[in-house]
Amino acid sequence: MKKSKKILASTIVTGAIVMQGTLTDAQNSSSIVASDEIRSFRVDIPQQKLDDLKRRIKETRWPEREIVKDETQGVQLATMKALADYWANSYDWRKVEARLNALPQFMTTIDGVDIHFIHVRSKHKNALPIIITHGWPGSIIEQMKVIGPLTDPTAFGGKAEDAFDVVVPSIPGYGFSGKPTATGWDPPRIAKAWIVLMKRLGYKKFVAQGGDWGNAITENMALLAPPELVAIHTNMPATVPLDISKALAEGKMPDGLSPDEQNAYKQLDFFYKTGLGYANEMSLRPQTLYGISDSPIGLASWILDHDARSYALIARVFEGQSEGLTRDDILDNITLYWLTNTGISSARLYWENVQTAKGGFFDPRNLQIPVAVSIFPDELYAAPKNWAEKAYPKLIHYNKLPKGGHFAAWEQPEFFVEEIRTSFRPVR
Repeated sequence: MKKSKKILASTIVTGAIVMQGTLTDAQNSSSIVASDEIRSFRVDIPQQKLDDLKRRIKETRWPEREIVKDETQGVQLATMKALADYWANSYDWRKVEARLNALPQFMTTIDGVDIHFIHVRSKHKNALPIIITHGWPGSIIEQMKVIGPLTDPTAFGGKAEDAFDVVVPSIPGYGFSGKPTATGWDPPRIAKAWIVLMKRLGYKKFVAQGGDWGNAITENMALLAPPELVAIHTNMPATVPLDISKALAEGKMPDGLSPDEQNAYKQLDFFYKTGLGYANEMSLRPQTLYGISDSPIGLASWILDHDARSYALIARVFEGQSEGLTRDDILDNITLYWLTNTGISSARLYWENVQTAKGGFFDPRNLQIPVAVSIFPDELYAAPKNWAEKAYPKLIHYNKLPKGGHFAAWEQPEFFVEEIRTSFRPVR
């Protein structure tokens, strides 16, 4: 395995990168360096930004309470007030900032856009490189719990032969990556950038993993099928058969479906009828969402209203119940979006996808490389095994987990890590 390209040191000064004498904004730059150089990166958010955030939360102009007793009108006022109280009075961004800075972080320019990524090499020999991609409304925060167990399995009850080198990039327009200043950054283009990134790091063999947009990007990597990519893993697979998609559009469940197929159909039907409001707006008019750039509570409520099961879990967390996520977990992710002002830039990925997509989000893509699938019961839909077998001719792993939802690595890191270890053993 080749050593990584030359790494240039960067210094973070008042939220900007200073490199080679040029001051550039860390989120808005599109072409800092026209080369394949890799620069070190460190997070240091100015205190005035954190003070401004708390002031804005405290000055929120609240609407009246919803006029129903459930969540059918949207994110409930009690949940948002509990979140706001903790965010303004107890939450400490510096804790997650320190955890981020304890990890090796880098920036490199690919196709004119700065790409931020975490890159942790394992101490174990023959570690398998893996690139893990988040989705919306997620971020690199989702994967932080799994980096240690994947790179250093012997410290977490695993075996040395299951070690990975882990690369976790921020999608363009998300987190600390640059914001594209021109159109065209859709999942296929991001997939090409990820292949460039892994080659730039010197890897001649690697695997890839993703859920949500991370799945779309990872499956597009598989479609490109570079010889270095030997297999992929997904926790939100694209497997819905054409006849099921037609039945969902017509609103009538087909006869003869197995129990797993009936469950998947009902989950998809519920999501398409009640859960697509955010996706429709971001697909059609992302720039209209000025409120999520101006109001932290507006941003938080938009992020919470992603899917019914995730929202229910988050609501329970802010009621004081113990779940796979904590209040800090949830606010780490939301605060990252706020501090980087990426509410609208991240939303544009939905618009970009609509411009070029040739099928539905869950339509099979006819992948021809090995694929592993992990099914978490509270995902948008739990893909039945026979759907996965048809969608992925080279299915090397399929497993249904007892617990977990859309943010699998974040919410159920132990299950997720074991799935990754098991999935890729056949291709090492």
